[in-house]
Amino acid sequence: MKIQHIIGADLSKKSIDLVCHLLSTHLQIGNSIAGFKDLLQWLKEQKINTSTIMIVMEHTGLYSYCFEKFLHQHQIAFCKVNALSIKRSIGLVRGKTDKLDAARIAAYGYEKKDKLAIDVPASDALKRLQMLHATRNRLVKQRTALICAIKEYRHIGIQEKDIILQTQLQLIKNFDHQIEKLMTQIDTIIGEQESLKQNFCLLQSIKGVGKILAITAIIKTSNFTRFANARKFACFCGTAPFEHSSGTSIKRKARVSHLADKQMKALLDLSAKSAIQYDKELHDYYLKRTEAGKSKMSTINVVRNKILYRMFAVIKRQTPFLENYLQAV
Repeated sequence: MKIQHIIGADLSKKSIDLVCHLLSTHLQIGNSIAGFKDLLQWLKEQKINTSTIMIVMEHTGLYSYCFEKFLHQHQIAFCKVNALSIKRSIGLVRGKTDKLDAARIAAYGYEKKDKLAIDVPASDALKRLQMLHATRNRLVKQRTALICAIKEYRHIGIQEKDIILQTQLQLIKNFDHQIEKLMTQIDTIIGEQESLKQNFCLLQSIKGVGKILAITAIIKTSNFTRFANARKFACFCGTAPFEHSSGTSIKRKARVSHLADKQMKALLDLSAKSAIQYDKELHDYYLKRTEAGKSKMSTINVVRNKILYRMFAVIKRQTPFLENYLQAV
């Protein structure tokens, strides 16, 4: 059936505010199974068929995890949108409450309903992989902070046997052990799912694409089902250049947007710098472009995009990447 009702949802840790745009009705429920059942009862009272609605919500991480699972189980369509998109679309506003936020999300969803894509449920393996990877990243950041602190203490003369260093060194060892355990679990999940295993191996056939970048790309793209092509994913990663001009007075060079997934962009940056060293084609291309007067950063960004396009190419063909040893043109 065609979508008739757009419901905006403002989520918090303990509650969810819902507003139906056409009916201007409001409901607050608990962010729990009991609260989700109250939503079904409310829809019944409003004489709204669940097959005719789409719930629009912002990305809120784990706050929406149980709610999404419930909606998928009851075949209720929903869509997650970037909070900044909503904020910039509604113009100047005054006041802020959870009810108002839900109404604004509903208004945004109604205006963009023809462009919004209904969320497709990810496999249990992919969801588990995402949580394991997020936990690993959190531990890596904490370990890095400890390593930096130890360097500072050593710089000011703290001795190795001092308890200040010893406690932090022990914590780093514990972090290393836990990170290794998480990676073992990640490897197990990938090994058990043939589609994940196949794409994981194909991605690593590209020089510059290592284990972490391959895992992250699979998660961000929902195993390469979320984005239609490499260009769209490049926009998501913040590596796609955009023109900036207006009339005859403003004519700037094409540049990337700062609105990007910073994690993917950082990993692609490391990947590009590695590929320039070990991939003959990209190495020759980098030298030729920089010698022609192009900036190093813009050239590295081009290499980032070449890697992205290679990633999508090997996944589409389902064959490993074959190196081209001819000199780059």
